[in-house]
Amino acid sequence: MNFLVLDTEATNGLEEPLAYDIGWAVIDEDGEVLKTESYAVAEIFLDKELMEQAYFAEKIPQYWDEIKNGDRKLARMSTIYRSLKADCEAYGVTEIYAHNARFDDLSLKLTQRFISGSKYRYFLPYGSKICDTLKMARKAFGNDSEYRDFCDTNNYKTPRGQYKMTAEVLYRFISGQNDFEEVHKGLDDVLIEKEILIECRRRGVVDGALYE
Repeated sequence: MNFLVLDTEATNGLEEPLAYDIGWAVIDEDGEVLKTESYAVAEIFLDKELMEQAYFAEKIPQYWDEIKNGDRKLARMSTIYRSLKADCEAYGVTEIYAHNARFDDLSLKLTQRFISGSKYRYFLPYGSKICDTLKMARKAFGNDSEYRDFCDTNNYKTPRGQYKMTAEVLYRFISGQNDFEEVHKGLDDVLIEKEILIECRRRGVVDGALYE
């Protein structure tokens, strides 16, 4: 069985996010990467006014470097959709994962609607099971004493005193690299989030359906 793990980076705020960076990896059940894609969404990325609002706007020059050297493709949303759909079909993917998948699903929907004038309202292929590794991690790590000790020792807690379950903190724990810093780019983040997925599955948490 193969899975697709994706991540988006967005502008326009958290309430109505518009994706300018979409990255994904197709992986097998062991976490081996079978295919990767990294895109800048042309309609958003080339909109100077929108991109000025991006939380990580300082990374824009890096994106241009990646586009120029071929590590990232600059493409229209319709092209990116067809690429993702083709990968799902080619690798038999029916489950799509993201960390805090609600945000990524929202950003993709809103971007699709914004660009198409609501002619197209959804991005992820029809019939796909959308799954959230954050939801899975809460089950897999929430009552784990070793993880709790790790968070206590490093003060990885929310202002309300809850143990953090960000991709960055989870990956620090899983990898043993406590100085790891998330890149906050689509494909880069996917490659750590797929490790979270595999570890959750290893711990017996296999159902991360976002929408029941």
